[in-house]
Amino acid sequence: MTAQRRGTPDFLLLFLTFLLVCFGLAMVFSASMAYTRFDSVSETMLNDPSYMVIRQAIAIALGTVAMFFCMNIDYRILKKWIGPGFVIVVIMLLLVPVIGHGVKGATSWFKIAGFSVQPSEFAKLAVILYLAALISKKEDKFRDFQKGLLPALMIVGFVSALILLQPDVGSTMILIMCAAIVIIVGGANLKHIFFLSLLGAVIMSSVISIYLVVKNGQDYRIDRFTAFMDPWADQLGTGYQLIQSLYAFGHGGISGAGFGQGIQKLHYLPEAHNDFIFAIIGEELGFIGSSLFILVYLAFLWRGLLVAVRCKEMFGTLTGVGIIGMIAVQALINLGGVTVSIPMTGVTLPFISYGGSSMLISLIGLGILLSISREHNKPEKETKKRA
Repeated sequence: MTAQRRGTPDFLLLFLTFLLVCFGLAMVFSASMAYTRFDSVSETMLNDPSYMVIRQAIAIALGTVAMFFCMNIDYRILKKWIGPGFVIVVIMLLLVPVIGHGVKGATSWFKIAGFSVQPSEFAKLAVILYLAALISKKEDKFRDFQKGLLPALMIVGFVSALILLQPDVGSTMILIMCAAIVIIVGGANLKHIFFLSLLGAVIMSSVISIYLVVKNGQDYRIDRFTAFMDPWADQLGTGYQLIQSLYAFGHGGISGAGFGQGIQKLHYLPEAHNDFIFAIIGEELGFIGSSLFILVYLAFLWRGLLVAVRCKEMFGTLTGVGIIGMIAVQALINLGGVTVSIPMTGVTLPFISYGGSSMLISLIGLGILLSISREHNKPEKETKKRA
């Protein structure tokens, strides 16, 4: 009775989600064909093309179960659980620099049973839900700076600082941008937002300037930015990955080299299965295939946004907009970095790149969004329309 009263989920959004997930799994398989791992028994490097795709399939399976679970509960229940959930996420962020697993200078993961868990991915969704609950509770009082906007900014600033300690600049940028979307849609005073943006720009410029002076230009983050400005200045060093990404798009041309026929994944392009998987899509499917993929992605984002704005409850709207914003912002940063349109920050392409934590959180977010869609698709509304 409850499921019937709540209505059906948005099947177009569900279909587009599985279309992207299945396509992503196929591309992870293609991009990791040349993957090699060290075998502790034989003490040799073994070619294992199924290693990545099996782990990704496990993450998809877990995420799908979580998505259907979230889809079949009333999203308003999350208001009661966001407090304890937020505390758990904060504890994870506090612990990860101490006991976490480090990769390439960043300690951002926990190693659990052979799998990596990235707390910053959970933090993005936790902050979105916390802000949505906070703003919907305050309503018109949120326009007041001290009683409304300031507490929200303190929460965002605190979580961002914890992520920067890892350090993970990419995830911090995404979290701040997602929080800004929720805060603006939530009805914050735009005058406050404008002056705070100016203040933030001044502070950020000062911090970056001091950082450059202290480091004397010697840091991989600085190298990453200079490589974006001119990848060919250091073709075998900082610009190597970006140049190989551009080569992949060039090799793909209009129609592509064919699925599985790309050459950049054969140990030419680092992280081909992860951050740079769109370059493999461009190489193997070409301009036509890449364009179709982006069109499907845009259709997915549009449908998700439509579900969010149709919700008549503020908490549901803010949560839905925040989840779609999280996916859209991360996708934009990834695509911009891979195509050398913006500096590369090392974030995954949601639903497509290899990454268990990203896949799990994206599918949980979609489950919440589908739960929101069930409120709009109530049978009572359909009856009124027929009448």
